[in-house]
Amino acid sequence: MTTSADPAPPTSHPYLGEIDLERERWYELTGLCRGLTSEERVAPGYYRDPDWSVKDLVAHVGTWLAQAQVQLEQIGAGTYEDGPIDIDALNAQFLATMRDQPWSIVWTQAHAARTMMLLTWFGLEARTDAADWWVRKSGADHYAEHLHRLRDWVGDIAGG
Repeated sequence: MTTSADPAPPTSHPYLGEIDLERERWYELTGLCRGLTSEERVAPGYYRDPDWSVKDLVAHVGTWLAQAQVQLEQIGAGTYEDGPIDIDALNAQFLATMRDQPWSIVWTQAHAARTMMLLTWFGLEARTDAADWWVRKSGADHYAEHLHRLRDWVGDIAGG
């Protein structure tokens, strides 16, 4: 499902398959979130240890999308410096930064970060190992890491 709000990649983009999958999983993730009430979005329990709400999940995804946009921009400009990434430390930092933000800010930030990431991604003219990693870390593969639990959480709430 695409909407007029989605930017479109060039028809010969080297990541067309990944772009389609990203879009499909993004719409599933956001659709599940839209089906929750305001209270359900901020209730702890989507994830445990640490305790996350769906709001925390959306903040997590959004901050990784923002990080990917910066990295893809550097890849496209030829200024990317590959090196080790402490994913757990970044996750903790992102969670701490966004924890006190209201749903409306978290939701808007995630959508804006995705749009910016897509526009930058669509500007890449060739695949690289670094771009491949950032596309997987922030896009469809990342969404898939969370969709199973989100489906379960939404089902638990609906059945409970």
